Amino acid sequence: MAAPDPQQAADPAAVKRHPALFRAIRKRQNPRLRRTDITVTDDAAVKRAVKAASLGNAMEWFDFGIYSYLAVTIGHVFFPSGNDTTQLLSSFATFAVAFLVRPLGGMFFGPMGDKVGRKKVLALTMILMAVGTFAIGLIPSHDTIGVWAAVLLIFFRMLQGFSTGGEYGGASTFIAEYAPDKRRGFFGSFLEFGTLAGYVGAAGLVTALYALLNDAQMEAWGWRIPFLVAGPLGLVGLYLRLKLDETPAFQKLEGGTAHASEAADGVEATAKGDLAKIFRQYWPTLILCICLVGAYNITDYMLLSYMPTYLSDELGYSETHGLLILLAVMVFLMLIISQVGKLSDRFGRKPLLMTGMLGFLFLSLPAFLLIRIDGILPITIGMLMLGLSLVCMLGTMSAALPALFPTNVRYGSLSVGYNLSASIFGGTTPLVITALISWTGSNLMPAYYAMAAALVGVIAVACMKETAQQPLIGSPPSVETDEEAAELVQAQSPEPKF
Repeated sequence: MAAPDPQQAADPAAVKRHPALFRAIRKRQNPRLRRTDITVTDDAAVKRAVKAASLGNAMEWFDFGIYSYLAVTIGHVFFPSGNDTTQLLSSFATFAVAFLVRPLGGMFFGPMGDKVGRKKVLALTMILMAVGTFAIGLIPSHDTIGVWAAVLLIFFRMLQGFSTGGEYGGASTFIAEYAPDKRRGFFGSFLEFGTLAGYVGAAGLVTALYALLNDAQMEAWGWRIPFLVAGPLGLVGLYLRLKLDETPAFQKLEGGTAHASEAADGVEATAKGDLAKIFRQYWPTLILCICLVGAYNITDYMLLSYMPTYLSDELGYSETHGLLILLAVMVFLMLIISQVGKLSDRFGRKPLLMTGMLGFLFLSLPAFLLIRIDGILPITIGMLMLGLSLVCMLGTMSAALPALFPTNVRYGSLSVGYNLSASIFGGTTPLVITALISWTGSNLMPAYYAMAAALVGVIAVACMKETAQQPLIGSPPSVETDEEAAELVQAQSPEPKF
C-alpha cells in the first residue's frame, strides 16, 4: 500500500513548526520519478500477451459454458426423478458445486502465480479444465451405473471449478501488468471478449446439436459431443498459454533479461503470496472486490448462463429458440466490448460501471416483462436491454479489479476476492433463481434478484476510487512511448522561480 502522508499522520502544529523536515520526509517516501523508473511498453509484446491470454480464456469458458446450456438434458441423464423442477435443481446444484471449490483454487493458484510465474499457472489451469470437461463426456449415464454417475459428475465439476479458480485472477493480472496505463481498459476488455467468445462457441455448438438431433438422441449420446470436443481444444489452449511471454518483472526475478525498471522489479520480488497478509491487511479492499464481483457475476450468469433455461423451462420455448436469441445478443456484445474498454480509459472506470449497475437496477423489470411477451422481437429487445447494461461492466471490470490491489499481492488478492464472490453469488445464481421461481410461483424473480444485486453494486462503485489512466498501485508508470516518459518526468520538474 502507498505510504501514508506524514502531514496527515503528524500533529498539524508540528508540521507548521518544521515545514522543511516534513517536506524532506515526504520527498523520501514519494521520490521524484526518474526516466529509468518509467516502463515503456513493447506494443508487439502487449498485443501478443493479450491475444494469448484472451484466447486461452475463451477455451476455458467454452468448457464451462457448455454445462450451462445442456443443464436440462444433463438433468434428465444424471438425475432421473420424474419431476422436471427437481431434475433442473439437481443439475444447477451440480453447476454450483464447481463454484464452491473455486475459492480453494484461487487460494492455491494465486500465491503459486506469484512464486512460479503467471505463464506456468495459466497453462496448468488450462490442462485441468480440459481434463475435467473431457472426462464428463465419458461418464456413463444414471441408467448404466446408477448413483455413481452423479458422483463422478460432481467430482469432475469440482475439478473444473478448482482450475477456474486460478483463471480470471491470473489472466487479468497478466494483461493489467503488461498494458500501458492509458489503455488498460481497452486491452483488458479483450479478456471478456474471450469469455463471450467461449460462451458463443459453446452456445453455437449446443444450438446446432439441438437443431440436428431429437430429444432421445441428445439424451443418449448427443450431449457428450461438446464435452469431448474440449479435449483437442484444451491442447490448443495449452499451446497458446505456453507461448505467452512472462511479465518483464517476473523474468528478472527468475534471472532472465527484463526491460522493466528496477522499481518494478523490486516490488514484484517481494511477492510471497501470503494469504494471511491478504486477509489481515487488505480486508476492506477484499470486501469491496467481493461486492463488485458479486453484483457483476449475478447479472452475468443470469443472462449468459441461465437465460436459455429460463426461456425453455419457465416460458415454454424450445432450447434452440432461447439459445439462438442469446447467441445474437452475445455476438453484438462482442462487437462493442472493446469500444466500452476505450470509453472506460477516456471517461473512467466508475462512470461505466455505474451505468451498468444502474441499468440493471432500473431496466431489469421492464426487460423481463418484455421477455415474457410472446414473440422474438420483444424477447430480443428485453435481452438487449440487459446485455447493454452487462457490457458496461464486462468491458470495464477486467481493468478495474486488478487496480484495486498493490502489485505485491495482486494475483493472490484478486484470485481470492473474485472467486469467493463468484462462489457465493455467481455459481449459485441459476440455482437460487430456479428455487425462488418454484417457491413464489413468479417468473419475474430473476428481475428482482438482479435488481437487488445491482443495488449492492451501485454502493460498491460509489465507494471505489477511480483508477483509469493511473499506474497500478505499487508499480511505476507504464507508457507507450519514450516521449510520454519524458513528458512525465518533465511534469514533475518545478517551474523556475525568478
